[in-house]
Amino acid sequence: MGQATVVDVTDDPEWDAAIWQQPSANIYASRRWGEYKRLIGWDVRRLSIRTGDGQALAFAQVQRRRRTLGHIVLAQGCPILTPLGERRADAVFRVLLDHLELGRFDLLGVNYQQFQSQAALLALLGHGFAPVVTTRTHTLELDLTRDLDQIRARMEGRWRDELRTAESNPDLVTLYPTGPAERQSAFETFSHLYAALKRRKGFRNSLDTEAFRDLAANDPNLLFLEMRERNEPILVRIVHRTAKRWTDFYLASNARAKATGAGRLALWRLIERARREGASVLDLGGIDPAGNPGVYEFKRGVSRNVVAANPLWLYSRTRLLRRAATAVLATR
Repeated sequence: MGQATVVDVTDDPEWDAAIWQQPSANIYASRRWGEYKRLIGWDVRRLSIRTGDGQALAFAQVQRRRRTLGHIVLAQGCPILTPLGERRADAVFRVLLDHLELGRFDLLGVNYQQFQSQAALLALLGHGFAPVVTTRTHTLELDLTRDLDQIRARMEGRWRDELRTAESNPDLVTLYPTGPAERQSAFETFSHLYAALKRRKGFRNSLDTEAFRDLAANDPNLLFLEMRERNEPILVRIVHRTAKRWTDFYLASNARAKATGAGRLALWRLIERARREGASVLDLGGIDPAGNPGVYEFKRGVSRNVVAANPLWLYSRTRLLRRAATAVLATR
């Protein structure tokens, strides 16, 4: 097969078609996510790692931006290893590191976002990447291989009671916007609700809704779920779908959603649909028991299957820089 090589395929229109053929495909490695990150200031390159005779080993979407003396380089949801790449993961990471030509003050982060394979884990460890693990790098997962009655029976009693109340409310309607105009409208609603939610709760995050709008509305791998009360939108959920794993990506709602139990009904409808489409795991989107206890209690009412999320893996040519960055990030 020859020595592995890296080819820059940033402008290749077949990028998404290639990655979505792989078992560990995910939105973070998609062209649309790369375009979103470019709009908020990152330089984005898409790389194909191949054998000497041209067979695909892996795909990596790499983001880079300047920080003081060096660069922050980030790979989210990747490198995506092909079946052949799984057997040559060590070589994949070796040639990728060579290709990136990291400077002494550059810091590389790899975050698989729950799509990490055992082969990738061994390669990360073997090449000196250090994991950043915090109390917030955990999530709750729901096993969708059980039937709906079993899933419901395992929920907390109060959660089930409030769900039944919401189900019996004729004013609550669940919609799945599908057409471009409907999805754009749903995202506009999400943006308004999300901005109000941030003001009300006083939290900050990195989501730029203005930059994400068109990309999210046109991405077939994102499912929109909208709850309405008497035709008034009160909640919008955005869900990341892969063949077997669905992730509760973003949620925004108002006070009426809480008062009517619409959040519980929306999550139950999501569970029903995920099972219907063949998903085996629903990731409830992370937990922060100390920082956001209300959301944590809500999710814990559905599942107590806590798992350690894939960590952020850090690499630097300068060992002291890697250790310092790992220590600082571990305290956040």
